[in-house]
This record gives sequence, C-alpha cells and structure tokens, in this order.
Amino acid sequence: MKSGNSSVCASDAPAPQYAPRWPAEAWRLGVISGAAVAALCFVYLVVLVIGLATLPSPDHPVQQPWLALLELLILFIAPAMVALAVAIGCSAPPGRLPLALLGLVFFAMCALTTSAVHFCILVLGAHAAFAGEPWSTLVFSFRWPSLAYALDILAWDVFFPLGALFLAPAVQGAGLARGVRALLVISAVLALAGLAGVVLGDMQVRLIGVVGYVLCFPIAAAMLALRFHRERRAVAG
Repeated sequence: MKSGNSSVCASDAPAPQYAPRWPAEAWRLGVISGAAVAALCFVYLVVLVIGLATLPSPDHPVQQPWLALLELLILFIAPAMVALAVAIGCSAPPGRLPLALLGLVFFAMCALTTSAVHFCILVLGAHAAFAGEPWSTLVFSFRWPSLAYALDILAWDVFFPLGALFLAPAVQGAGLARGVRALLVISAVLALAGLAGVVLGDMQVRLIGVVGYVLCFPIAAAMLALRFHRERRAVAG
C-alpha cells in the first residue's frame, strides 16, 4: 500500500496470536462440564467417605447402597470429564492442540474403561445368574485381586494421569490457568503413585491416587469452569 493512504485493509491488520476454535461453544461447554465434574465428584467424595466409614473392616469392599450410588455417579462423571477435555482442546493455542488431543484420547479411554466396569458391576454384579458362581468375586468384586479392580486401576491410575499430564500444558495463561495446570499435574502424579498399591499388593496405598482424581482434579475442574465463565463474560463485554 502507499504510505499516504490512511486506510488499512483487514488482511493487512496484525492477526492475534491465536483465537479459540468455536469460542462460544467451547466456553459454554467448559462452564457446564467443569461445574458438572466438580459437583458430581463432591457428591462422590461424600458418598465414598460414608461408605468407608461404615466398613466392617478396613479390607472389606464398600457395601450397598453406597456402592450402587458410587457406580451411578461414575457413569455421570466419566462423560463430563471427556466433555471438559474437549472444551480445553477447543480453547487451546494451536501449538498446544496436539497435547490437548492426546489428553482427550486418554480421558476418553479412562471414561470408556471405567464406565464399562461400573455398568457391568451395577447391572450384573448382583444378578442371580452370576451371584452364585464361585468365580464371580474374581470378576465383579472390588476386593483385590479381581478383574473389575484391575480394569479400574488401568482407567484411573494409568489413563487418567496420562490425560491430565497432556491437558495441563494446553491450559495457557496466568492466574486461574496456572493453578489449573498445577492441580492437573498434582492429580496425575498422585494417581500414578496409586499404582504402588498394585506393586505392594496393598490397596490402602492406592488411596493416594484417589486423592488425585477425587479431590485435586475436581478443584481443577471448578477452576476451569470459572475461567471459561470469566472469558465468556469478558468477550461478551
């Protein structure tokens, strides 16, 4: 363009470093899914504490009706955390998108595995066709060792921490974003540490991991919901 021309073409204007893809939808999804994860995990934590407090012995699995409530809550938490990962990916800078997608994949694997496990326990665990079989406790019980327990450990102590570690750097910014990144990394480290329970054959040690995904991760989800809400309001003016 000529130097004397005061008009500037839109194509000549400097482009922002990045713009979130589908920003309105991403922010709305982030608010709803983040709040849902935080609220559902809070209820899960309350039910879990009650279930553990009413155990006849420390090595006894959680009893009914608390076990059924925990199963139902997980079936709602799992898709909510996948939706939250989608929102993070849609609002991530282009350079961090591959990490966000990896995080989404691992969160989806966690959600699929744990949903299958807990749906089967809820629907088939107490069914007459299985309850009388001597091998049923080796499949459906949450007393170690069992198939259900092993798959749930795979979901929450392997897939979940990998997802959280990849999603953490996709959350860019200071303030709340910095806190979210820290909590995601902490929740991942604690979840991975829970694998020590398998190595030691002591499922009480696995409770370290529970702190990661039942306490730290929901706080991160609540902070993400607040961050998405603030961004949406700021853009709306």
